[in-house]
Amino acid sequence: MTSDSDTTLGTDGSQPGSNGTQQNTQVASVSQPALSRNSVLGAYKVTTDGGNCQIILSLTKWSGGYRAASRGCPGKVADVSAWDVSGSQVVLKDSGGSNVANLNSAGNSRYEGSTNGGQSITLYR
Repeated sequence: MTSDSDTTLGTDGSQPGSNGTQQNTQVASVSQPALSRNSVLGAYKVTTDGGNCQIILSLTKWSGGYRAASRGCPGKVADVSAWDVSGSQVVLKDSGGSNVANLNSAGNSRYEGSTNGGQSITLYR
């Protein structure tokens, strides 16, 4: 009788494990793995609502995290002077350590997000 009750546990009438395992796999693929600083550092082209520019992320310790240098960036993105990784996000900061933008990995050394002012921003190589 235990085996009969086990086969009716799935919400769609499927056997336990077949649907539950698939759902768990889908959830795992949606969550992004934590980034490492070494995988993020380097030079990037930047596209933002105000135009295009460059940002270089280094591993030199700096106020707010690690040293970043922007070149030709418009708006608040011009204020970026530090960066760090927080879980699965790249966080760009100004010289006071305040967040300027949060970006998520979009794959292939591409990071997409928005500034605190709501501008879209993309870093890519």
